[in-house]
Amino acid sequence: MEFRLLGSFEARHGGVPVGLGLRRQERCLLGILLVEAGHVVQTERLVDLLWNGAAPVSARGTVHTYVGRLRAALRPYGVAVESRAEGYSVEPAEHRIDVREFADLVATAASSGDPGERVRCHDAALELWRGPLLADASDELLRSRLGGRLAELRLSALAQRAEDRLAMGQHARVVADLVPVVDELPSHERLVAALMTALYRDGRRAEALRRYRDTARELAEGVGLSPGPALADLHARVLADDPALDRPPAPLYAVRVAGEWLPWHTGGHPALEFCNTYAGWSKPGRPRGEWLRGYSTLAVWAGYADLVDEHDVAALVERGRTQPEQAEVVLGEARAFRTDLYACLTDTEDVRAFDAVAAVARDAARVAVFTRGPDGLGRWRLPPSAGLRVPLYAAARSAAELLADARRFTVCKCPSDDCGWLFLDAGGRRRWCSIATCGEAEGVSTGGRRGW
Repeated sequence: MEFRLLGSFEARHGGVPVGLGLRRQERCLLGILLVEAGHVVQTERLVDLLWNGAAPVSARGTVHTYVGRLRAALRPYGVAVESRAEGYSVEPAEHRIDVREFADLVATAASSGDPGERVRCHDAALELWRGPLLADASDELLRSRLGGRLAELRLSALAQRAEDRLAMGQHARVVADLVPVVDELPSHERLVAALMTALYRDGRRAEALRRYRDTARELAEGVGLSPGPALADLHARVLADDPALDRPPAPLYAVRVAGEWLPWHTGGHPALEFCNTYAGWSKPGRPRGEWLRGYSTLAVWAGYADLVDEHDVAALVERGRTQPEQAEVVLGEARAFRTDLYACLTDTEDVRAFDAVAAVARDAARVAVFTRGPDGLGRWRLPPSAGLRVPLYAAARSAAELLADARRFTVCKCPSDDCGWLFLDAGGRRRWCSIATCGEAEGVSTGGRRGW
């Protein structure tokens, strides 16, 4: 069973909407129990919430009647309303409850050190938010008492996602996300700051300044306060055209190529550089950063690694912009391929990973054409007919070449706990991936070569 509480109340079974035939206050009661799923809600509290502190004498009996109707309506779907310790509870079991999923996704985002992963979690969480909690079954007072924390989590998720997108250079997306939210909540300073920064980077300085004035006026008229120090400082920087506002901070070990941040070349082979577009392999759940944060980055990386011609890169970036859904699918395939390739290169016994890499390499071989280059030498080239998968197939061809070469046995993994990047070391003398940068950063004095 699936219950949707963020917005109007909905119940689904097998993906199909279910009409439970419940009255408004019965839906509200079920919503309260689902928000607290897995916990006992005391009857006294149910009475207080349902009647907002003005319950009739018959309220407890009415709650008992409502529970009986809920049990009858939910029994065919395997949902039980249990009587426990002067109250009632609904066990979540295998049921899906959007409120719980929302909170879990926000918590997962908070525990991640990777802005790309945080954005993905926040995207998934905010997609669940269709409107105010139990919009058709409760009033504003009950929502504030029952779902105040959820509303705060939503605003926090919106702000963190915006800040992460700004760090990833996605200011246009931040503008699109936040304009309607800030129109509704002009006094939320963290959201206003993110929107002002995004507008400034988008060349809309006057609008960024107007947003500040709107917020200052709203705060003065509403609570008699002025904007806080952080927002006031941002306003001063916009007025002064602070050049540092016009770009996100550079990540560690980065090079700027065609407007995209890419990691240094440290591996010695394009297939290894492709694996190295994800930092922090050696500590799952604690990544330093995801470099392939959008399709355009994937295309630019392929050109930077000399796997795709420069004019083809520009065409791919434009095509990805006009076909965002397809581009996102290819980006997901590229990340999955990268994970399999990393596993294959670091464990010669991982047959599953090798087979997965080989499958993509075979797909690339089927579409590649052999042509004569301007230097008179023949070469394999991926034609435009390969579509948005050109950079993925280019990486797969490079990977296949390395896997067929004895050099694959000189592949090493950087021993730094927060790195794990791969590099070639035929002489067995390199200890770290980036001329000891990782070792120095971690203060590590011991470690060594790991070859496969």
